[in-house]
Amino acid sequence: MSYSHPSEIMDEIASLVPNYGGIDYKRIDEMGLQWPCPTKDHPGTSTLYTDIFSRPGGLAQFMPLDHSGSGENPDNEYPFVLVTGRVREHYNNGSMTRRCRGILELVPEELLEISHEDAAELGVLNGDWVNVASRRGQIKVKAKVTSRSQAGNVFLTFHHPEALTNMLTSGFRDPVTGTPEYKVCAVKIEKTYIEGDWS
Repeated sequence: MSYSHPSEIMDEIASLVPNYGGIDYKRIDEMGLQWPCPTKDHPGTSTLYTDIFSRPGGLAQFMPLDHSGSGENPDNEYPFVLVTGRVREHYNNGSMTRRCRGILELVPEELLEISHEDAAELGVLNGDWVNVASRRGQIKVKAKVTSRSQAGNVFLTFHHPEALTNMLTSGFRDPVTGTPEYKVCAVKIEKTYIEGDWS
């Protein structure tokens, strides 16, 4: 590719995608724009789906629900809340992005993000091996001591097959949609070692 400025990429997108046809760097900088914005004289669309989607009798059906919380909460045995998710460098389970050498140089392995406070209490340093266990399974990963995690909460992705994070998650489901509660569960963490690594 031979782009000399990101604005050229935006111009190419606008030339190929009708809903972006009226968007360019200058208009974004001057006024900010949201798609659809099909032409240069279109003001952009501040709110999507105002007609057939959200009006009474439309496609959307909104209903209030009381917050019920997680199906599994921390306790004395499993005192941490594990939150799972993604990192910017890897997409979904990483089956494609883990094949890219440059991305693997940035994020080569699973890391447990843990707060400075929790790491100090457990005697865990950045790079130490830890065992993360839930009521359903356990995995060994290296710790990443970071201010991104709040005390009591830890974070793992599900990009790396050598650390099957989803083995830890619970089977609780949303009572309305039936969606599994993959994103949060109670865990315990212990500093550990793996054979051949006693650093």
